[in-house]
Amino acid sequence: MVHLVWLVMILMGLLVALFSGKMEAVTQAALDSAKYAVELCFGLIGIYALWLGLMKVAEESGMVKAISKRMGRIMKLLFPDVPPRHPAMGAMTMNIIANMLGLGNAATPLGIKAMHELQSLNKEKDRATNAMCMFLMINTSSVQLIPATVIALRSAAGSSNPTEIIGTTLIATSCSTLTAIIAAKILQRYY
Repeated sequence: MVHLVWLVMILMGLLVALFSGKMEAVTQAALDSAKYAVELCFGLIGIYALWLGLMKVAEESGMVKAISKRMGRIMKLLFPDVPPRHPAMGAMTMNIIANMLGLGNAATPLGIKAMHELQSLNKEKDRATNAMCMFLMINTSSVQLIPATVIALRSAAGSSNPTEIIGTTLIATSCSTLTAIIAAKILQRYY
């Protein structure tokens, strides 16, 4: 359905450009935007390679397990139905850490792995468990200590101070995550 919405929007834009005589400007803007998108992607490759490499080193060195152990009490409080040593706990912890570092795209595969592991604990395969719902809400709101992707985008766009958003991002994401956790805990009682 979304692809139809995009198709209609593109066709409407082209028709307006055609009838207003601005087709050349629209074509030039599309080409410029495509060029900028490619430049931006290449600019982000280095940052993602660095952070994904650091996450892999942290995983291989046992640092993730150590962090998981330190986060164990919080994770057990948030996910009481998940056994502490289950692979889902490690995948969720890595996902949360990646989100805290602002690596939303790098966190996605970890989130998918965590959901797959949580599904293995699910007795009713066609319904989401409380742990799955809580994880989804935390993942969606994601506390970001270092919004690396946004900093990289601001830097690539030529910002004079790309890190100035860290404070406001921390406040906003902390509020959204706290709200998500409270909502999930309240709704667990009713559904």
